Amino acid sequence: MRLVITILLLLAITTAGARIIVTGKGQPVKTLKEAVALAKDGDTILLKNGIYKEGNILITRSVILLGESNTILDGDNKTELITISGRNITIKKIQFQNAGYSALNDFASIKVIDASNILLEQNTISNSYFAIHISNTSYCSIRNNKISGNPTSEQLTGNGIHLWKSSHALIENNYVSGHRDGIYFEFVTESTIRNNRSENNIRYGLHFMFSHSDHYINNTFKKNGAGVAVMYSKKVIMTGNHFEENWGPSAYGILLKEISDGTISNNTFLKNTVGIYMEGSSRMEIQKNAFKNNGWAMKVQASCDDNNIHHNNFNGNSFDIATNGTMMLNKFFNNYWDKYEGYDINKDGIGDVPYHPVSMYAMIVEQNPTTLILMRSFMVSILDKAEKAIPSLTPENLRDDKPMMKPNAL
Repeated sequence: MRLVITILLLLAITTAGARIIVTGKGQPVKTLKEAVALAKDGDTILLKNGIYKEGNILITRSVILLGESNTILDGDNKTELITISGRNITIKKIQFQNAGYSALNDFASIKVIDASNILLEQNTISNSYFAIHISNTSYCSIRNNKISGNPTSEQLTGNGIHLWKSSHALIENNYVSGHRDGIYFEFVTESTIRNNRSENNIRYGLHFMFSHSDHYINNTFKKNGAGVAVMYSKKVIMTGNHFEENWGPSAYGILLKEISDGTISNNTFLKNTVGIYMEGSSRMEIQKNAFKNNGWAMKVQASCDDNNIHHNNFNGNSFDIATNGTMMLNKFFNNYWDKYEGYDINKDGIGDVPYHPVSMYAMIVEQNPTTLILMRSFMVSILDKAEKAIPSLTPENLRDDKPMMKPNAL
């Protein structure tokens, strides 16, 4: 029904000079290359059901390429499938499969170079080196696509959605799995990543570098090799996301490295080795997040400063906070800690004594990881009780002066 409505709308503008070029077996225009050669700005190419093996197709005109329910472009594991360079181009409802491999040229099912106002929507991409590769492009929307790969190693697999040196992009409602990184941003500004699901990728669900003033909202990153990495960036807003089951010796929900002036709010960190790992991060607002059943809820390295960590809930984590230094230049306040054993005499909902979230055992494990084998032993519990009575090893100023007696409403 939607396809019929789309065609009717396109027919309505035919009188203004735009045409619909119907392409496929049994049609006057039988090949996609022939249709692209015939097309002019404003035309629509309706690609009928069938398998098309025509090598790499270059599109530079302002056209709409529209597929049917079973329209397939197949690269035969040799070539790219579509290269786009221009303005006002749409690729919709096409199945892409078996794009070629080239480490030198970064072959992709869909490659966009030097373009603007591009829409890639409702496509299915399988068995590609890079699925979608965007460079030097503005106002590109990538929506409602399903991307799946067959990962073997980082070297032989590209990224699902890869953007370089671009701005004002919208990455929305996509499913990405089985690639090196699910979504990759480098030198990308003023863009939004929203309502995507990125899982079972070899390295990161999202890899984010040198990219400023971006938002990622309401995404799910699950069972990726190392979680999500946000590095060398500023003014990044991260809210409403789910970081789940990113397990491994170097895995985390989010790695924050050399980032500043951002916000991490209303996210859920569930069953990760480390919920948030912070290194060289400054002026971050980390608020109203739920940390549940992680190995470490947060690792805050001594290189971090001027961060506010407040109104979060910490439940069921093996360690709430870990650090590698004795000086703490960050503020913790109004968090709920399930391990807090304080009291609230005046019944204002805030504990009357501060909570020190770094245990003595956490400090020992940070310096000697092999001691993790002693976790939950009777000796460790005695050490932690002694440290609470007479603090000596844990950072004295790493404390929550206003711990909440009940979980915060998130």
